[in-house]
Amino acid sequence: MRTKQFAVASMCLIVVMIAADVMFPSRVAATGPIPTDCDRACLEGLANDYLNALVAHDPKKLPLAADVRYTEQDQVMDLGDGFWGTATEVGHFRVCFSDPVVEQIGCIVTMHEGEHLLIMGLRLRVELGRITEIETNYYRQGGGGPSGIAALDASTPDPIWSETVPPAQRVSRAQMINTTNMYFAGLENNDGKGNYPFADDCNRIENGMQTTNNPTLSPNAAFNAFGMSCMAQFKSGYYAIVTRIHHRRFPIVDQERGVVWANVVFDQNGTVQTIHLTNGQTVSMKNFNRPDSLEVTEAFKVNGGLIHRIIMVGSGLQYHLNSAWGGISDK
Repeated sequence: MRTKQFAVASMCLIVVMIAADVMFPSRVAATGPIPTDCDRACLEGLANDYLNALVAHDPKKLPLAADVRYTEQDQVMDLGDGFWGTATEVGHFRVCFSDPVVEQIGCIVTMHEGEHLLIMGLRLRVELGRITEIETNYYRQGGGGPSGIAALDASTPDPIWSETVPPAQRVSRAQMINTTNMYFAGLENNDGKGNYPFADDCNRIENGMQTTNNPTLSPNAAFNAFGMSCMAQFKSGYYAIVTRIHHRRFPIVDQERGVVWANVVFDQNGTVQTIHLTNGQTVSMKNFNRPDSLEVTEAFKVNGGLIHRIIMVGSGLQYHLNSAWGGISDK
């Protein structure tokens, strides 16, 4: 009887173990070729290896987990498909942000796709010595929003991105994320009355184009928002066309350099075709007369509780895109 009971118990244990493997598969092997405490140099080397493998069209050159997850424009696909088949050369511009605490790195890089330049946002995650997550998004010419791909490729990253925040001035990860989320809270249904955490020297680059403090560039003939400071833009109420910002994520926090990496989706529902600015001016926004969304990757230089720099990659996609990666906020 005991033998039979033991056999039944053993069988049940095997069934439970199989079920556990199905429901909760092992993410990675216990050891991998990447150190399990991948520091900044390790992460930056991994990003470089990724770019080299990408233009070689050979993901096998990378230390991948068996169940690595890969997305392009928030679409899950097999690694080796999509841009892996069309990438031809790494461009001249690259800026990366490392988070050794969670072993992730994010980079904004210009890339060649045949005869064309594009901007890629890249996020890599390492777990137990192997790459488990690869998230990419791309801005190609005509993809929506401001465009300055060639200018970005010819430039070098602003030195402020690599400046170290003195240890005594560093704040918690939660505080840095909260400051960054205030940006999106103020941008969503922007009315000019929010709490906007901008430093006086704040500047923003969108798809390679400087969209603050740039009087030579105007998004609207009646009102040159791009010629204004970060604070003045938000206080004007000009961005009321952004009706919802959802699937907000902040996967990378570089406390040493004061950088937060965000992935979000902007919705513009097409109903805000006239904006009443806080200065009393009325501006037509009839070009935004249909539902549309932007998949956005954005990095923020945060120091002293204020935002000093913003660099963004954003491309127009289907309305109310639901990110494959989820989000900590559905607002």
